[in-house]
Amino acid sequence: MTSSSTAAPAGAEQSDRPPAEPARRPDALTVVPARNPWRWVGTALVAVVLVGIGWSLFTNPRWQWDVVAEWLTAESVINALGNTLLLTAIAAVGGFVLGFFLALMRMSSSGLLSSVAWFYIWIFRSVPLLVQLLLWYNVGYLYEVISVGIPGTDVMFFQAPTTDIVNKFGAAVLGLTLHQAAYSAEIIRGGILAVDQGQQEAAASLGIPRWRRSTHIVLPQALRSILPPAFNEIISLVKGTSVVYVLAYNELFYTIQVIYARTNEVIPMLLVATLWYVIITTVLNIIQYYVERHFARGAVRTLPPTPLQRLRSRIGGAR
Repeated sequence: MTSSSTAAPAGAEQSDRPPAEPARRPDALTVVPARNPWRWVGTALVAVVLVGIGWSLFTNPRWQWDVVAEWLTAESVINALGNTLLLTAIAAVGGFVLGFFLALMRMSSSGLLSSVAWFYIWIFRSVPLLVQLLLWYNVGYLYEVISVGIPGTDVMFFQAPTTDIVNKFGAAVLGLTLHQAAYSAEIIRGGILAVDQGQQEAAASLGIPRWRRSTHIVLPQALRSILPPAFNEIISLVKGTSVVYVLAYNELFYTIQVIYARTNEVIPMLLVATLWYVIITTVLNIIQYYVERHFARGAVRTLPPTPLQRLRSRIGGAR
């Protein structure tokens, strides 16, 4: 008995399926741009506000821009600006150097060192800068003479009246530096603690000396966390030097006050001070950007573009 079977054609099972559509070329696809109508509305509103502010600034004669241009580069203002920059530089360098040692003391296993650093940071962050400046300026009332020698003997290495050392400039430097050191210590300590502890343990297991672990492993990575708040402190310090006017020291804000008290041109002279502070902080912001970009090497795959590179990219895109 034989059985016969009819074999189905090879394409019989596929005959019920709809034929596949041919692949479309990428250039034949319809690209629908994203629509953001509210972005255009917000842009238009901001543009209107900016035009109104600009119109007010340049059409209101009470701003006295001619007076601003006259005093912006006056000799007295430039000299005062130099004193402001000098105070900022000394206080920034001294504050961060002292703050570095305070941060190490704060993290020390010695109870005495840690307690002294904690007390210093606590007291100088608690007392307003204005009060500190006045205290240092009047320290001559407490100690008439500053002397360095061997206690209990007549041997003196240095001796001078306190008012000769802690004068207006000395009181300003002391107040700003010691005040800045308290904040710098916490910034540096926070940056060091941000470094992964496992990296230090791995370096120690390889036999790398402690000082090399600190200078080659910990600090380079801690700088990435330290730099942004450190530059913020320096910018705040630039503006904080204006508090020194209470000592009648010839810095920028005190000089501006003296000039407008004599000329009664308050608004334009305040604009002169404002413009100089804006210029200084702008330069510091540019320096901060490039310093952070430099230390970002090795931490990010692609460095952020510089402003010049962004401008070239936008011009190329527009073309």
